[in-house]
Amino acid sequence: MTRVTRWKSLALLVCAVAATATAQTPATAGDAPATPALAGGYDDTYYKDAIGKTGQPLKDSLHKIISNNTKISYSQVWEALKNTDQDPSNSANVILLYTGRSQSKSSNGGDPDDWNREHVWAKSHGDFGTATGPGTDLHHLRPEDVSVNSTRGNKDFDEGGSQVSEAPGNYTDADSFEPRDAVKGDVARMIFYMAVRYEGDDGFPDLEVNDKAGNGSQPYLGRLSALRKWNAEDPPDAFEKRRNQVIYDTYQHNRNPFVDHPEWVDAIWR
Repeated sequence: MTRVTRWKSLALLVCAVAATATAQTPATAGDAPATPALAGGYDDTYYKDAIGKTGQPLKDSLHKIISNNTKISYSQVWEALKNTDQDPSNSANVILLYTGRSQSKSSNGGDPDDWNREHVWAKSHGDFGTATGPGTDLHHLRPEDVSVNSTRGNKDFDEGGSQVSEAPGNYTDADSFEPRDAVKGDVARMIFYMAVRYEGDDGFPDLEVNDKAGNGSQPYLGRLSALRKWNAEDPPDAFEKRRNQVIYDTYQHNRNPFVDHPEWVDAIWR
């Protein structure tokens, strides 16, 4: 046998042993289905039907991908937020969206300094209230100080106004609210998620983003130009990414595609 032949035989033997070992590796009994490896935002699995698309075809594909989600009740939102928005430095607290304050999980309720459930897509914009669906979708529900939540009310998002005394860094005027810099992108991506998830095909209104403030009870929310700017200026951080993952793993089993792919905002809304 020549030296070349011997090397070829050895290589074939190594490959055969490796293949046998791989085939015989058993799955652990009772394991949940493996979470797809995060390769560019679940591109190989979760988002495979959206990759390479832009404009309306991308929006349509993402809607189909994220719409088959588990729904929770409005009362269940309380406990879910204690997990999704947990303070990474203090597991007994949550981080409030606009104030940025770390506050005890147990201080939720209706008193002025309690925290309650803020609908980032204001529930009057489309009049869906707290109905199971858009009214309980964790991807746009966040803990917030009761009185600051009231100050935001159902205003659209835009830049400008007077600083909110109880939440420095946030600004408001008659028809708009500007969140603090650290969560501007978070707010934008929650709004874009809602505009893709709710398209009027499941008994709820077709939610759309437009470039105006003062939309009232119409199923629109703006201002698009400000939201696009905020998405670019404040990319997803570790807190936002963890939140997206917890919602996917534990509660709704769908993702906010704009946390995984913030560049898709400009690919759809141009």
